Amino acid sequence: MQVAPSLLSCDFSKIGEEVIRVDKGGADLIHLDVMDGHFVPNLTIGPAVIKSIRQYTELPFDVHLMIDRPLDYIDVFADAGADIITFHIEALSDVGETIDKIRSLGIKAGLAIKPGTPPEVVYPYLDRLYMVLVMTVEPGFGGQSFMADMMPKVTAVKSECSKRGLDVLVEVDGGISEKTVSAAAEVGVDICVSGTGVFKAKDTAEAIRLLRNCGAEPAQALRRSL
Repeated sequence: MQVAPSLLSCDFSKIGEEVIRVDKGGADLIHLDVMDGHFVPNLTIGPAVIKSIRQYTELPFDVHLMIDRPLDYIDVFADAGADIITFHIEALSDVGETIDKIRSLGIKAGLAIKPGTPPEVVYPYLDRLYMVLVMTVEPGFGGQSFMADMMPKVTAVKSECSKRGLDVLVEVDGGISEKTVSAAAEVGVDICVSGTGVFKAKDTAEAIRLLRNCGAEPAQALRRSL
């Protein structure tokens, strides 16, 4: 399992240093949550901030757009340095057009679903996706509790991909820590996003190691963390 620390939980007064900290700590990707105050009731960073921190790491930027009209902003986030752009199927932009726009710029496309959205809605697009993001909290704010009842969605998406011979990654985001990641590991999650679980830990590298080891050896790693 790959680990993608979410900058939503970092110290924004020293965001560049925070990026370096998780890079040195062994992160696989940097997860960047973009919220517009409309699609979700919160405002976060935009393309200017993402572009400003691109210099601090060569890790892939996993940009999660929680905005009403993602299609209108694909160009600016691509220019800012996004390697993966994930948007919500519940957003207002045409899903197929948005995926095509992302791919046309050489960026990997991801599609996200909220807790109340069934997994089947992503099936028509799987052959054009790099990743499906299953939200394990209601999107909008960090520090929420993990919703274990979202794990059957992961199983459903992975099963559909297997039937069709598709190599699509499944990512989960929300409430992931060393105490909850084993539930994700058991259903074969490929990437776990963790904000508070990484940035609020005393030892960043150890927090990332525990998350990754829970993916490979959930029971043993969980015992070590207790």
